[in-house]
Amino acid sequence: MKKMSGANASPAGRSHQEDTGANASPARSASAIARSLKIWRSHQLMITITLIAGLLIGCRAVGPNYNRPTIKPPDVFRGAADRTPPTDSASLADLKWFEVFKDERLQELIRTALVENYDLRDAVVRVDAARANLGITRADQSPTIAASTDLTTLRSSRSGAFPFPQGFEQRRTFGSVAVNLLSFEVDVWGRLRRATEAARADLLASEENRKAVVTTLVSDVAGAYFNLLELDMELAIARRTLSTREESLQLIRNRERGGLATLLEVRQGEQLVQSAEQSIPAIEQLIEQTENQISLLLGRNPGAITRGRPLTDQEQPPSVPPGLPSALLERRPDIRAAEQTLVATNAIIGVAKAAYFPHISLTGFLGSLSSQLSNLFTGPTGVWQFVPQVTQPIFTAGRIRSNVELTTAHEQLALIQYERVIQTSFREVSDTLVQYQKVREIRATRERLVSTLQDRSRLSYMRYRGGVDTLLNALDADRDLFGAELDLAQTRRNELLTLVQLYRALGGGWQQ
Repeated sequence: MKKMSGANASPAGRSHQEDTGANASPARSASAIARSLKIWRSHQLMITITLIAGLLIGCRAVGPNYNRPTIKPPDVFRGAADRTPPTDSASLADLKWFEVFKDERLQELIRTALVENYDLRDAVVRVDAARANLGITRADQSPTIAASTDLTTLRSSRSGAFPFPQGFEQRRTFGSVAVNLLSFEVDVWGRLRRATEAARADLLASEENRKAVVTTLVSDVAGAYFNLLELDMELAIARRTLSTREESLQLIRNRERGGLATLLEVRQGEQLVQSAEQSIPAIEQLIEQTENQISLLLGRNPGAITRGRPLTDQEQPPSVPPGLPSALLERRPDIRAAEQTLVATNAIIGVAKAAYFPHISLTGFLGSLSSQLSNLFTGPTGVWQFVPQVTQPIFTAGRIRSNVELTTAHEQLALIQYERVIQTSFREVSDTLVQYQKVREIRATRERLVSTLQDRSRLSYMRYRGGVDTLLNALDADRDLFGAELDLAQTRRNELLTLVQLYRALGGGWQQ
């Protein structure tokens, strides 16, 4: 009986529960569907972006990856004193510029030029421009999201062709607030990544060009300063020679009045004095022009330049090791700038090749729209829009292919320029090494020549005063001595200039 009653009661109970559930299920189902749609809509944009990011991670950018060209440098620089390969990589260029040029005044001039020089300031601004361009290019890889709001008030006329019914509001206000996903390119083929790679290489090239300007500026200031010191030395030689010749002319006149010399000898003495006099203004002109040149390098108005040590007291390094030729590729800024230009042109090929593939872009927005501002953020006011777009080039009349060929040609030109810069740098180092050695030999020879001519001039005038020799020999010795002293001053200057050129050719001077 219990079983029977339970059996009889069970259908009734189940029927009651089913009736209750049937009455409540439409409301619960609608609520659940609304919640699901709301969650799906709110997260759809995030899911899409996540999927796109995953797709981009697994995609490889089109176009060739950069590989440094194979360059076989020589084992040793031609012109080096020791023709055997060096056992270490020590180089003169590893020294900082203030360790090579010890003159305190010259160091002050170089420091001023590194701040005020116009070419260097121009190079710094170009670096800033390249850095900004990299930021712009890199920003294209990220979506642009903007917030927008809109408030519109509309008033309708009651006396129009279609009058509104009684009670209809003439003025209505519509408001909207949205977060917009502006046009975002899905970089499946790596076009934007290659463009960013090229912009980054351009930035590095600009930075290397700035270092090259620093190297050139240091060498230009040092070279002009040594030229100025040499001209000072020439001026001192000319004035000393003029004083000596005026004394000799006075001696000749005294002898002419005593009947021991002729008028011809007097005129010959006057000729030497006048030639010394006319050389002084010419040297002074060169001195002021050189000072103006240095002032321009310093970014100043033309003016006098303070000197430090004289030319003969300038310190030189005890040795000038050139280092390994292979290290030159990593040290010279112009070589590294040329390589970064090659990297940029290589990346641009990928940008051009990406035009063969579909262009995928996304736009959309998510927000609220309501005709009542009080309900703008409540109730069913949510709106969204998501618009993916795919564009595939079909016919371009060969434009894409020609653009790829053009970028490939530019890459080949950059490669040729890179190799040319390397070979030019090897030649510059070899030339300056040979010049430095030979100038030192010439300087030692001219020092001995000046010493010999000084003794000859002294003995010639002694013999002339003693009446055992003619004035012609004394005048010839004087002329030869004056020319030899000027040549020695120029040779000492050339030795320092060759050191400056070698330091620059090895890639030194840009180190801070």
